[in-house]
Amino acid sequence: MADGGDALHSLLRAANNLLRQRRYHAALAVLKGFRNGAVYGAKVRAPHALVMTFLFKSGSLREKLQSIAQATYTHSRNLAYFVFTYKGLMALQSRLQGKKIPFHSFFAACIGGWLVFGDNNPINSQIIMYLLSRILFGLSRLAVEKGYIPQPKQDPFPLLAALIWGTVLWLFEYHRQTLQPSLQSSMTYLYNDSDVWHDVSDFLIYNKRTDSK
Repeated sequence: MADGGDALHSLLRAANNLLRQRRYHAALAVLKGFRNGAVYGAKVRAPHALVMTFLFKSGSLREKLQSIAQATYTHSRNLAYFVFTYKGLMALQSRLQGKKIPFHSFFAACIGGWLVFGDNNPINSQIIMYLLSRILFGLSRLAVEKGYIPQPKQDPFPLLAALIWGTVLWLFEYHRQTLQPSLQSSMTYLYNDSDVWHDVSDFLIYNKRTDSK
């Protein structure tokens, strides 16, 4: 047992010494990026999939759990692959050109986005739409910072909120098929299911009756 413990301590010391070597930093950063992408993807997707599945999806408990596990795995895997690809390409470009320039980030992310998130599936679609909204906000702020558009005299957020909600409800009411399925489910629950009830049970307690009354 003592020999086993000594061997484990020696292995840990060797691993720690390797991790402190600056010449391996870029490669190790790529590996840790893969790890962080997998963990973050699982942390983000698991609770979201859990809530959405039990709120809106039908099927047996086993089928629901399988759906949650599959969504979590896909999100975790894709994010891990993307971070690995992005950081690897960043390190390669920096090594080839001897320095880091802004275009490196754009190019590496474009390649990673094409390879990892190019498949049009529900998980990738959600991630891309999430990023798109953040990009639009970021580019708007950058345009003001750079002086491309004047600083608003009043906070434009109330107008933006009005336009966003007006547009999304118009799409839901008249062009529902253009919206993402999870958004359709959420809005159906909020705006359509609230039009239907039979008694107190499905007016206050449940959304829909489960009996045959």
